[in-house]
Amino acid sequence: MWVDHQEARVFHVDLDGFDEHKLRAPQHLVHRHPKGPSEPHGHPDDLNRFFEEIAKALASADQILVVGPSTAKAQLVKYFADHSRALAARVIEVEAVDHPTDAQLVALVRRHFHVSEPRVR
Repeated sequence: MWVDHQEARVFHVDLDGFDEHKLRAPQHLVHRHPKGPSEPHGHPDDLNRFFEEIAKALASADQILVVGPSTAKAQLVKYFADHSRALAARVIEVEAVDHPTDAQLVALVRRHFHVSEPRVR
């Protein structure tokens, strides 16, 4: 999966190919200053709700590769450790990846999970 503070792209990969599911972080109309450098602007519970939705999308995953450009990936892994030890145990790697194209993401997934020629469902 690829994640930043605005969006998550979850890819379920198997021998037959892969599918993609996009999740958007909640957007509040009220702008507030973050408490720290790694907290996004918005409501304090937005990040937890966003991570909860990601956890639901990953519930059936056997192995999880977390990639992304910012601190969101580390915050997500910490969320898993605090709220879902089962998901935390399935995270196989966390890797810094800026904003890859779809083709670059497919290549990354293929390399990590040894899947040849994935087909979009």
